[in-house]
Amino acid sequence: MIYLHIFWAFFIANLLGYGGGPATIPLIQNEVVNNYHWMSLSEFGDVLAIGNALPGPIATKMGGYIGYDVGGILGSIIALIATILPSALAVIILFKFVNLFKGSPKVSLMTKSVQPIIAILLAVMAYQFFLTAYENSGIFHLLLLAVVSYFALSKIKMHPSLVIICALIYGGVFLS
Repeated sequence: MIYLHIFWAFFIANLLGYGGGPATIPLIQNEVVNNYHWMSLSEFGDVLAIGNALPGPIATKMGGYIGYDVGGILGSIIALIATILPSALAVIILFKFVNLFKGSPKVSLMTKSVQPIIAILLAVMAYQFFLTAYENSGIFHLLLLAVVSYFALSKIKMHPSLVIICALIYGGVFLS
């Protein structure tokens, strides 16, 4: 039964995650943290941070890791299939209609109207991560990491994956 739950969680999240990538993250979080309780919000944040630091699509990396964590190798394979399947089906089905709607103002309007919803979902997720970090680490570590990360990203122009890795090391050394 766990394999069906893994498939369903990632299939639904990626089916409803318009545009993939960042749009699917809050949906995956809802399934993994809130619906099935496979991990805490803090653990999900760690998986998201590691997934962002690695190259490639975020949804497949998260699916592979969470699927493995919950159901072993078979769980990982099922999660990857469930992650890829909605997009593959959509491409096959919609490819026939691409020329019909290529310049449609309705399609363009629909795309533009979904973007604010995605932004709100990401903002809510960031706020939840902020609260979790505050509760687990305290205000000092949270502000220190935020200020140092901002400085490294904006002034030094450090690559975001290096900032994430440095924050993970800091957390492992000083917060464990």
